Amino acid sequence: MYTDFIHSDPKIMMGKPVIRDTRITVEHIPESLAAGDTMEQLLAGHPRLTHEAILAALEFAVAVLRADAVYTLA
Repeated sequence: MYTDFIHSDPKIMMGKPVIRDTRITVEHIPESLAAGDTMEQLLAGHPRLTHEAILAALEFAVAVLRADAVYTLA
């Protein structure tokens, strides 16, 4: 479950959700993957990141997008 890996604290990265015990924001994970990075590249570039944490970040992102909100696309 993503709650084991995702943390938010107003003192860290202005309260954005991050991978627990890092300053890697959740938004960085799908952003990097969308830009063409592989999971292996993310892991190599961030030694404290784990495969499970990447999956948790993606799970969290999906949960946020499922929330009742309207997104205006310009």
